[in-house]
Amino acid sequence: MLTSPIALNTIRFVLLVLAQVLIFNRLNFLGSINPMVYVLFFYWYPIRINRPLFLFLGFLLGFSIDIFLDTMALHAMAALTVAFSRPVLMRFCFGANFEFQGFTFKSTTKVQRVTFLALLILVQHIVFFTFEMLSFSHILLILKKIVFTGVLTLVLCVLLSSLFATETD
Repeated sequence: MLTSPIALNTIRFVLLVLAQVLIFNRLNFLGSINPMVYVLFFYWYPIRINRPLFLFLGFLLGFSIDIFLDTMALHAMAALTVAFSRPVLMRFCFGANFEFQGFTFKSTTKVQRVTFLALLILVQHIVFFTFEMLSFSHILLILKKIVFTGVLTLVLCVLLSSLFATETD
C-alpha cells in the first residue's frame, strides 16, 4: 500500500477535489443540496503537522474547488477557516490527549470521531452559506441549507471514511 504520508495525502487531495467537482456538485439532491465531502481532507490529515503548510493546503483545496465551480473564493474561505479552527475542535472533541505523541484516531471512540467530523462540517457550512447569501434577511434559508446539506454531508463523509480508512487514520 501507500507508506508515504505525503503520497497518501496528495492522492486524497486530488481525489477529493475531483470527487467534489465531478460527482458531488452535480447531485442536486432534493433540487439544491450538494454535499461537500472535501471536508474529509481536514479529518484525514495527520495530527502532528506543519501548521503553515496545513493552512496553505486548506486554502489550496478550497481554491482548487473554486476554480472549477466559479464560486468566488467561498470554498477557499470556508476551507481556510476549517483548517484554522481544527486544533480548537480537536481539543474540544478529544481533550488535551490529541497533543500527546502517542495519540491516534484509533484510540478514540466512534462518537468522538463523528462529533469531530460534524463540527468540521458545521464550521465549513456556516462560513460557506453565510457568505454565499450575505444577508440577515435570508437567515432561515441559510439555516435550512446548513442543516440539510450538513446532514447529507455528514452521512456521506461517515460512509466514505469507513470505506477508505487506513491503519494510520
